[in-house]
Amino acid sequence: MEVVLRGARQVAEVVKPIGWVVLALGVASLVLARLTGWLELGVLAAACLLLLLLATPFLAGRTNVRVDLRLEPERVVAGESVAAGVVVTNTSGRRMMPLTLEVPVGATVHRYAVGALAADASDEESFTIRTERRGVIPVGPATTLRGDPLGLVSRDMVWTPLREVLVRPPVLPLESLGAGLLRDLEGVSTDAVSQSDLAFHALREYVPGDDLRHVHWRSSAKVMASTGENALLVRQYLDTRRSHATIVVDDRARSWHDEDAFETAMTVAASIAVRAVTDEFDVSFVCGEHASTGSDGHQALDAVCRAELGSTGLVETARRAVNVAPETSIAFFVTGSRAAFSDVQRASAAFPTEVRGFAILVEPSGNSRVSDAAGLPVMHLVAKEDLGSLLRWSVG
Repeated sequence: MEVVLRGARQVAEVVKPIGWVVLALGVASLVLARLTGWLELGVLAAACLLLLLLATPFLAGRTNVRVDLRLEPERVVAGESVAAGVVVTNTSGRRMMPLTLEVPVGATVHRYAVGALAADASDEESFTIRTERRGVIPVGPATTLRGDPLGLVSRDMVWTPLREVLVRPPVLPLESLGAGLLRDLEGVSTDAVSQSDLAFHALREYVPGDDLRHVHWRSSAKVMASTGENALLVRQYLDTRRSHATIVVDDRARSWHDEDAFETAMTVAASIAVRAVTDEFDVSFVCGEHASTGSDGHQALDAVCRAELGSTGLVETARRAVNVAPETSIAFFVTGSRAAFSDVQRASAAFPTEVRGFAILVEPSGNSRVSDAAGLPVMHLVAKEDLGSLLRWSVG
């Protein structure tokens, strides 16, 4: 029984939709011809079944190839192009029959006719992927089709995994986030005592096991000179943590004036993320179901590429961001002009009080400006090019 089911599945995969239509038409015509005695229906039934019979030999032959799908580069800024290519190599020891190669790119399909190839011979096809907007463009999998010219039957084989082209939003130049936003570029000191860190705290007596590199020789010499005793003093430090910028973007569609406003928010998020990484911050990005955290800027920008409108909302996204990035020292809350400002306040309140927060409201018209709401700086951004000046003004 299992063998029969497996065979049925294989037949179902080989016969294409148009093939099933021809088969159904042939069977129906045959039945009606027997019932009515119409010769024309019998001829139609015979023609349909003959077409299927003639299509079967096109399935013959084995497909032994290697398919290489090339994308250069795989990460681009919106508006740039990707040079793509696919190389088909005959890996069998004899000449290969012609076949068709399909490579899906987004919503389109690139289809190529690969001619007969000698053993170890290759055929290369090149094409260009043009990008217009931020997002993710799926490429592949590359599939070979062996079947008849009418597309009644075809034996399809997948040769490459699904690849992706990540299209990033344009990035705006920003001044260092360390200027005015955080008092300590090296990190924020904590109360935890450490034997080796950046924040010098005090001196204490040497105990066996201490690292001799931390001995403060000048102070040790003064103590020994004044007391006559052999005493070594070692440096004691306070632990510090890296500055951590977290960007929270509202994914709720009703918060935004239109889709372009949401894309402006993505440009804002990407620009802040790039600037933060340049300043050696850790960076987290959270928008709805998409999140990333760490010191690798590619992670944040990849998450920006994948972000899309949803229904989570700014408040729930901020609460998730607290769990994703508990070490946050500065947070940006980005939303649209149609969002309730109480949501911005609740999102800011989700973070600890020591986290410095900034709200960025993307507005469709008016003038870009900075306001203050109960100690929370609010940047009203009309033109994305104003982001740099708004940041300078709000932290001045």
